[in-house]
Amino acid sequence: MLGAAYEYTNYATGIGYNRRQPVPFSHKHHVGDDGIDCRYCHTSVETSAMAGVPPTEVCMTCHSQLWTSAQVLAPVRQSFAEGKPLRWNRVNRLPKYVYFAHAIHISKGIGCSSCHGAVDEMPLMHKAQSLTMGFCLDCHRAPEKQVRPKSQILAMHWTPPPNQQEAGAKLVAAYHIDKAHLTDCSVCHR
Repeated sequence: MLGAAYEYTNYATGIGYNRRQPVPFSHKHHVGDDGIDCRYCHTSVETSAMAGVPPTEVCMTCHSQLWTSAQVLAPVRQSFAEGKPLRWNRVNRLPKYVYFAHAIHISKGIGCSSCHGAVDEMPLMHKAQSLTMGFCLDCHRAPEKQVRPKSQILAMHWTPPPNQQEAGAKLVAAYHIDKAHLTDCSVCHR
């Protein structure tokens, strides 16, 4: 009984724990304080399965002029000089047997913060949701609870309006979300 409960703990799911990274990148600073759009670094989030990790050249767009001798950015400068990418450690990892595509979720009105939390408040990135099968199925069974206007996809602090059930149902129809098949095994297991 205790063993079964363990798998749902934050420790087992990784919620709230920071993974060691080559550079202590702060989403709070870059997104929250500086207002950099998620898509500036995660360029393929709207067009492919993977959101993408920015190449060092993206970092150097600013850091060739700002904080140019900061010790904390030495790995970035070294990566750029050697033409070798930084090796980031994934924070949100799904099992290999799960198919997930960022692009379809974005195009169907599921906002970044629904899964990733308020990254604009994270000095160091951490997993905000369990991303377990149950977490995903909750949304797939009732997408009207999470779906939002496309203008709000990147809004970190979007909260559903009081009439979310009604508004969400309209968005589900407008976005052509086929609820009848969202829980078919082959949607996520291919």
